[in-house]
Amino acid sequence: MILYPAIDLKDGQAVRLVHGDMDRATVFNDDPAAQALSFVEAGCDWLHLVDLNGAFAGTPVNAAPVEAILKACKVPAQLGGGIRDMATIESWLDKGLARVILGTVAVENPELVREAARAFPGQVAVGIDARNGKVATKGWATETDVMATDLAKSFEDAGVAAIIYTDIMRDGAMGGPNVEATADLARAVSIPVIASGGVSSLEDLGALRDTGVIEGAISGRALYDGAIDLTDAMKMLKG
Repeated sequence: MILYPAIDLKDGQAVRLVHGDMDRATVFNDDPAAQALSFVEAGCDWLHLVDLNGAFAGTPVNAAPVEAILKACKVPAQLGGGIRDMATIESWLDKGLARVILGTVAVENPELVREAARAFPGQVAVGIDARNGKVATKGWATETDVMATDLAKSFEDAGVAAIIYTDIMRDGAMGGPNVEATADLARAVSIPVIASGGVSSLEDLGALRDTGVIEGAISGRALYDGAIDLTDAMKMLKG
């Protein structure tokens, strides 16, 4: 199972939110590229980047720190937030991003996801963010009636590289991930599923890994707070 250290970008800084609330942001580093480099030096194989301002604006806002991270780090990175048209997808992949994450458009314009996945095989992931099983969009500010599992299944034949499933109520709260819901989703589709939200200990990582169906996990606050030592986590997962 791959561990993806998360760097959430707000106003050019690396922050963490609680339950996706922009008013509850903790700044962890005002140099996101230095933060990313420290994760790489600790042994991570991937980076998970989120343009929080972009998720609300619907267009990239934190391009400069993302580009600085891509320049400084030699491991692949995936990015979500404000990526809602082919031109933006193409632009990011041209700049060296390994994978784009499409969230809001997966609900509002699923055909774009299919088109992008065909055009860029292996480089398009779908971000499914759910509150009580129902998908939320636009930086989690808009709740829909779409069930997370139904949305995931609708992309079964689209050729997407991964599904990143976030339980919003667990995100940034350090209360542990929703292992059961994530595993259920992973069993419902053949697309690789990456868990996000609440991953706050080595035990959490072990529980996700031991389901045997979850391909990856994203962790942010726990790495910044020291609840998870990245080097130890990498050793455990590669065990």
